[in-house]
Amino acid sequence: MKKTNKKKSVKAKKMSCENKMGCSGACGGAIYGLGFIGALVYYISTATGFWNGAFGVIKALLWPAFVVFELMKSLGM
Repeated sequence: MKKTNKKKSVKAKKMSCENKMGCSGACGGAIYGLGFIGALVYYISTATGFWNGAFGVIKALLWPAFVVFELMKSLGM
């Protein structure tokens, strides 16, 4: 019976999950964070009152859902 080195197999598995840029799941978080900041600046700068600005913060948190909804609606799904 051949014993396998557990540390080596875990490292190999981790390396295979990464893309060519060497970035795993954290890249999506950076894009979401930049999108959140941009949406927050936009919604707050166009708000005409306090409650519009407060609602803008909520919309900035949920902007990916709006994008997916509009994309699916335009594709007829």
